Amino acid sequence: MVSMAVTDFLVMIATVILNRIAGIYFPVSFLSITPVCSLRIVLSIAIMDSSVWLTVAFTFDRFMAICCQKITIKYCTEKTAARVIGIISSLSCFKNIFWYFIFEPLYIIDNIPWFCSVKLIFYTSPAWAAFDWIRPISTSCLPFILILLLNALTVRHILVASKARRRLQAHSNGATQRDPEMEKRRNSIVLLFCVSGSFMLLYLVLLINFLYVRISKLKYFSGSNFNESSFILEESALMLQLLSSCVNPFIYAGTQRKFRNELENGVKYLLSLIYKLLKL
Repeated sequence: MVSMAVTDFLVMIATVILNRIAGIYFPVSFLSITPVCSLRIVLSIAIMDSSVWLTVAFTFDRFMAICCQKITIKYCTEKTAARVIGIISSLSCFKNIFWYFIFEPLYIIDNIPWFCSVKLIFYTSPAWAAFDWIRPISTSCLPFILILLLNALTVRHILVASKARRRLQAHSNGATQRDPEMEKRRNSIVLLFCVSGSFMLLYLVLLINFLYVRISKLKYFSGSNFNESSFILEESALMLQLLSSCVNPFIYAGTQRKFRNELENGVKYLLSLIYKLLKL
C-alpha cells in the first residue's frame, strides 16, 4: 500500500504538475524542448503503468492472504513485496522507454527543437501499431481480466468460509457470535473492491479512447477543439486516469486505520521540521 501511495503521488508530480500544469501555464520553457518533452511523456506513462500493475499486485496479495493462508506465511513477506515492486517498476520503465522515439519536433527555432509531435510512421508502421496495441492490452485489458478473476475467486472463498464458520459456531455455541476473523476479512474485501473497482471504472474510458482512435484512424493529441468528440473523449480519458491516482489515497485513508496513523505521523513530523527551521 505504501508503494501504491508513493506511485500515485509520483503520477501527480510527473503527469499533473510537469505535463499538464506546466504545459498550460508555461507553454514555452525548458520543459518544452523536444528531448525533455519526450522524456516527460515517457516518465508519466511509465509511472502510470507501474500504478496499474501495483494495483494488480495488491489484488493478488489480498487473494493470497485470504484464500491461500498456508502459502502466505512462506511467500508474503516484506522481502518478496520489495522484489515484486522492483520488478514491476523496472518492467514499466523498460516497456515504455520506446515512447521516447515516436516523437519529433513540432518547430525548430535557432536549431532548437520545440514541443512533441507524434511521427506519422507511428500510425502506418506495423511494428509501431503492434507496440500501440500492447499498451491498452497491458494497462487495461489484462489488468481488468486479472482483477475480475482474482476478486471473483476471493469473494467465492469468503462466502464459502463464512457459511462454514457460521455452521460451526451455531453447532458449538448454539448461537451466532461475533467473529473477529470474518470481520477482518470483510474489511479486506471492502478495501480490495474500492481500489480495484475504482481502477476499472476510471480506466474504462481510456480503453474506449484507444479503440476509437485506432478504428477511426485518428491521431493522438490531434487538437484542442472543445466541440470535437475525439478531443472530448481523449481529455476525459486522461482526466479519469489521473483521477484514479487521486482517489486511491483517500480510499486507503478511509478504510485503513494503520494508514491513517502513518499519515498523521508523517504530517506531524513535517510540521515539527518546519517549526524547527523557522525557529532557527
